[in-house]
Amino acid sequence: MNDQSRTNKIAWEYRAYEFWNRRDGSPKEKARKIAENPIASLKKHKDYFQGIEGLKIANLCGSNGRKAVPLSLLGADVTVFDISEENKRYALELANYANTSIHYIVSDIYDLDVNKYANRFDMLYLEGGILHYFHDLDRFTSILFSIVKEKGTMILSDFHPIKRCIQSDGTFIPNYFDQDLRNGDLAFKPYFDKQEQQDFPNVLIRSFTLSEIINSVIAAGFTIERFDEHRGWDGENTPWEFTIKAKK
Repeated sequence: MNDQSRTNKIAWEYRAYEFWNRRDGSPKEKARKIAENPIASLKKHKDYFQGIEGLKIANLCGSNGRKAVPLSLLGADVTVFDISEENKRYALELANYANTSIHYIVSDIYDLDVNKYANRFDMLYLEGGILHYFHDLDRFTSILFSIVKEKGTMILSDFHPIKRCIQSDGTFIPNYFDQDLRNGDLAFKPYFDKQEQQDFPNVLIRSFTLSEIINSVIAAGFTIERFDEHRGWDGENTPWEFTIKAKK
């Protein structure tokens, strides 16, 4: 495990289980909501997961299981890979209360046994802002390519790079091409009191341009079939996220 991954593991194992309970409710409460309409929990990506019964899906950096559990309820055999034991705790409790099961592997993606998982999965699903945790993007996408089956599909969704250039008040920050590895705030830090926030560890992140991301996916060997940009979460007329659908 390199220094970046080690730093991020410490951060994502700091009160993460408590945060998920605060934001999403208890695993029992969240499971009830997901079970009411599993496909709806996939939100803007639901159309990618029609007819997935029996498919092996890897949910990389799958966090607290909020996507893995609905995929399992829809009939898929789901494996989560994530660096946080706290995330795993919530995810397995979530699956249990939803009366389903998922596999959960706590590991740095860089450390995956690519021989063990080679050509294992029909689909890969990555979402929610994860690429900045991997400074060597080409190595990361190469690992993804190795574990998906021939003709398998990757759904990769992340924060749009332009998002980091625009503050909440609309002010533009000219940092689009910055490549430095830098300290950043843990995503759920603002959910805690100001005094508590002083004790939160930082994450270590590296931002990428849109062309770097697309070219890395292509260089790994994937064929991009579709690229979508998504508005802000409140319908803002600004690209806040993107989704790539690619085939091996």
